[in-house]
Amino acid sequence: MSTSSVSGDGPVRGTGPLAPGVHTYRVEGLVQRYHVHGSGPVCVALPGGPGIFWEYLRTPLLEEHLTMVYVEPIGTADDSRLPSHPHGYTRERYSLFLEILIHRLGLARVHLLGHSHGAFVAAYHAVHRPEQVAGVVLYEGAPVTGPEHAAEAGRMVEAFAARHAGHPGLPAVMAAFGAMSGMTNDEQTEAVAKGVLPSYFADYWGDEERYAPFRDAVRASYISGLDEDLTPDVVDDRTALKGLTVPALVVVGRHDVICGIRWGRELDELIPDARLLVLEDSGHMGHVEEPEAFADGVRDFVLGRAVSARP
Repeated sequence: MSTSSVSGDGPVRGTGPLAPGVHTYRVEGLVQRYHVHGSGPVCVALPGGPGIFWEYLRTPLLEEHLTMVYVEPIGTADDSRLPSHPHGYTRERYSLFLEILIHRLGLARVHLLGHSHGAFVAAYHAVHRPEQVAGVVLYEGAPVTGPEHAAEAGRMVEAFAARHAGHPGLPAVMAAFGAMSGMTNDEQTEAVAKGVLPSYFADYWGDEERYAPFRDAVRASYISGLDEDLTPDVVDDRTALKGLTVPALVVVGRHDVICGIRWGRELDELIPDARLLVLEDSGHMGHVEEPEAFADGVRDFVLGRAVSARP
């Protein structure tokens, strides 16, 4: 049995599941939260990580045209953790919780927007539960994880280091990357997330005054990426995406070091009739770096228009 509540600080559209504010309910003893902002067609947004809290993904320019439902995935807050925490957070489990959330919204279908790890979850949901998906935005995703993805990320991080050789902030960024494999708790995960963040922007140090508050606000929880039996939840969607039946928009920053342009192009080639939006002056955080171009592309896709082109 589940219970729900809602609170908000803006104009309230009643107290239903899409009223502005924070919504909570229980599923299998876990608290599931989501946050509603804006008005218009519904777009459900899935953050990255896994384990990064939702706030960094909030996009006010989209909220001017869409009802944005920002999901707080299970495992992030203390009251939403599985008995097997930090293990057990597979894409199938995230998708099952997403299925319940969409049913609770009272809508037959919604648009999904998944960023980074959220893009892997959104792709999985669109493939396995397409009846719930009107369209999917794969924002800084990839068709695979594992050694091939890690090797490409390593190459891109090396290129980042070469571009910024001699910068006083570079050693701390590289140390944070080195600490990734040793993370075992929330504090370490948040420190690593903040530590690597300059590399996730096209030019963090060129506009640090603008981006530093974003970096400081990032919150993160440690999630292992392993199932309960400690097997990795490895992704290889290349075959499945060739049969994707829902409309798809692929968004990628030209300078992304983690899920970069190689993967954006491959997703675009794999998915039938996909649209590709390249943010030329962005890294992994295009909604912050090029907010207008990002919002225009996503809005036009959700509203059924031709996606705004960028040179």
